[in-house]
Amino acid sequence: MNDCIFCKIIKGEIPSKKIYEDDKVIAIMDINPVVDGHVLVIPKEHFENFYEISDEALSHVYKVARILSKDIISKLNKTGITLQVNYGYNLVNHFHLHLLPDFETPVKEMEVDKVYELLK
Repeated sequence: MNDCIFCKIIKGEIPSKKIYEDDKVIAIMDINPVVDGHVLVIPKEHFENFYEISDEALSHVYKVARILSKDIISKLNKTGITLQVNYGYNLVNHFHLHLLPDFETPVKEMEVDKVYELLK
């Protein structure tokens, strides 16, 4: 999709704070984090939403999320993580999964660049 911001990030046309990448997904820091360590896991193939993503791609997104969640919790000294998928009110219509550490007790104490340095 030509005008999709996530597709442009995946292609390297727009810079991002990438913490993970493989042949199927990319994980980046959210540019407007709700909590310290707010990460997005995004499939490289464009799927508009939760209902359109293939089972294979969805499974891989969650597999990577599980790996990254352990790393985020450990490196940022968090106690847990919330996984969130939005549908119907996304700013970007490209399926993505939010990883939100300690979402129940949200804290934003660090700049995104500081968190990025800890996670990359």
